[in-house]
Amino acid sequence: SKKYNLPMLQPVTRGGLFTDEITDFAGKFVKDADNDIILKLKQEGKLFKKETIVHSYPFSWRHENVPVIYYARESWFIRTTSVADRMVELNKTINWQPPEVGSGRFGNWLEENKDWALSRDRFWATPLPLWVSEDGDVFAVGSIKELQEGFIEDNGKRVFVSDLDEIDLHKPFVDNIFFERSGKIYKRTSEVIDVWFDSGAMPFAQYHYPFENKELFEKKYFPSDFICEGIDQTRGWFYTLHAIATMLFDNVAYRNIIVNELILDKKGLKMSKSRGNTVDPFILFDKYGADATRWYLVTNSPPWRPTLFDEESLAESQRKFFGTLLNTYSFFALYANIDKFNFKEALVPYEKRPEIDRWIISKLNSLIAEYTQLMDAYDVTKAARAISDFTIDHLSNWYVRRCRRRFWKSEMNDNKLSAYQTLYESLITVCKLLSPFAPFLSEEIYSNLNSITGKEKFESVHLSFLPEVIYQDKDLEEKMEIAQQVVYLTRSMRAKANLKVRQPLLKIMVVVEKSKRDALKHMKDVILDEINVKELIVLDNDSEIVNKSAKANFKSIGPKFGKKVKAAAEAIKAFGMEEITVLESGNEVELDIEGEKIKVTPEDVEIISTEIKGWVVESEGGVTVAIDTELNEQLLEEGIAREFVNRIQNMRKDAGFDVTDRIMIFFYGSEKLVNAVNSFKNYISNETLAEVVDKDTAMDGNHKQDWKIGEYDCTIQIKKVSF
Repeated sequence: SKKYNLPMLQPVTRGGLFTDEITDFAGKFVKDADNDIILKLKQEGKLFKKETIVHSYPFSWRHENVPVIYYARESWFIRTTSVADRMVELNKTINWQPPEVGSGRFGNWLEENKDWALSRDRFWATPLPLWVSEDGDVFAVGSIKELQEGFIEDNGKRVFVSDLDEIDLHKPFVDNIFFERSGKIYKRTSEVIDVWFDSGAMPFAQYHYPFENKELFEKKYFPSDFICEGIDQTRGWFYTLHAIATMLFDNVAYRNIIVNELILDKKGLKMSKSRGNTVDPFILFDKYGADATRWYLVTNSPPWRPTLFDEESLAESQRKFFGTLLNTYSFFALYANIDKFNFKEALVPYEKRPEIDRWIISKLNSLIAEYTQLMDAYDVTKAARAISDFTIDHLSNWYVRRCRRRFWKSEMNDNKLSAYQTLYESLITVCKLLSPFAPFLSEEIYSNLNSITGKEKFESVHLSFLPEVIYQDKDLEEKMEIAQQVVYLTRSMRAKANLKVRQPLLKIMVVVEKSKRDALKHMKDVILDEINVKELIVLDNDSEIVNKSAKANFKSIGPKFGKKVKAAAEAIKAFGMEEITVLESGNEVELDIEGEKIKVTPEDVEIISTEIKGWVVESEGGVTVAIDTELNEQLLEEGIAREFVNRIQNMRKDAGFDVTDRIMIFFYGSEKLVNAVNSFKNYISNETLAEVVDKDTAMDGNHKQDWKIGEYDCTIQIKKVSF
């Protein structure tokens, strides 16, 4: 109405009754008058249509059957439109996660800024500190000191607030404080302040600024580094903080912000008691632990995306990450206790450690760098996932598994010491990075490690500093990455071809781009050991592992060659490896068709590849691997021996033997199984700590079990050797 200079019409009282101006319905509650209004319109011939529409409508939260009406009334406003442009400018300096909320939802809200309706007609809230005279003059009280200049009426006498023993800053006491200025009496306006103003004033109000802590607040505590809240606070807390900071300090209230979205059920529905899909977090804490619950919520999806909560996924997350981390720590603790490792020895320099140690230390430092960058950007989900990837894929599934034998050795040499120091450093660093996400488990592992070594300066992981990058070997990381790529592809191919990992194979051939061949050759022994293959051959191209032929793509050559298409197709069909290689490299092949020179492009030809008999071939990510699937007698026997070792290790575990216990093995079975075990007796003895590996059909006592190894049945008994 102000915009167009129109009068404000208010035909309804604050109680929701029509005023006397509405003569036909004066004194009637507006919602009770609906039918009377319809009847009057009908009687006057003005009723266009009458119908009932079902829709949502607000009701009193105190009385569920009492409808609420939107009511226009006078209010006190803050002229935020005067700083709207500045709020937009400052908002662009804030790091929003996700960015689109800052530039979109919040940014649009600022662009369309309206003056802030500050006052509310309630009792419980901060009284609006405005005193008004009868002629409309207004002034604001900004401190208790200023308030003490006022007075109250006590039995017809004025008593100055400064003379009172106690001052209550709330209603109704402040309503009885008056001021006299220039002969005019000022009384406080009856309204209170919008509670969102209180929340927006939080940064300085908590320090009683500017009356106390002025220098501390301005230099250290403002603006805040980080806040987070739900998406619904875009027009609430996020806005009030920003608006007040802009008006008072010409600055932002926060530098970084994470906007939280809702947690939904696994079907994407909002959780509610009526649907029966709510989750009691305390039950989850008891069942899975607070750390695992928090970890699942952080890693499942970014906080600013709706999270579909699934308890099965939570259990899987607990098992996969926390189980792996605990198993890795338990492995270290087991052998460290046996060897009484306490890190009192001098630190083995990184450059003198074995390559596998230097690799994991480099990967650890790369994790630190990535983690720091992500956390600085408040991308907590990617940071947590980076910890998970390192712990599961690199530390546990690669480093620890490849280094187990180093910990099994009886003597403490430099190689074993390096392994202990490397794994210790990896675990303690992971705990530091993990601590914001899993404060309890990280504290337990950190404390357990440090209680023995005393290497850490701080008693708690939560007092320690974020690790810094101190060693990286990117070239080594790239070499190992190529090796891992070949290994993972080969394992996948084994599974598809039903070739067990314990079954040795004779040969694989690998094709990679020229720049990676030296790295592949360097990692040859690592790859062969991982995939259980005897020989690796690096090829320049895949011509030796696949048969290739060319076929014309008629959709392409038809329009291009017209009447000569048949002759061109025959020429393409006759292509050999030389022409096919040219086309695969993206180049053209020139043909002479009936005396005319024509160029064949890669789009004109379909290359057909077929595997060579006895080989399995697969490509992924620029790597092609061919596996020789033919098995000779020696390979089959070694496969049986490896399976035999696996059964022994399971029996040792079931029997509760210590990892250092020496044993005797007695067995019997088919002739082929016996021959295989005898052929690889030394290997079996070394792997299982066996003093004796003998065929014996007359077994008695405990720890005896029947097994099936491949197609062969056998019986095995183990006994602990007493010294």
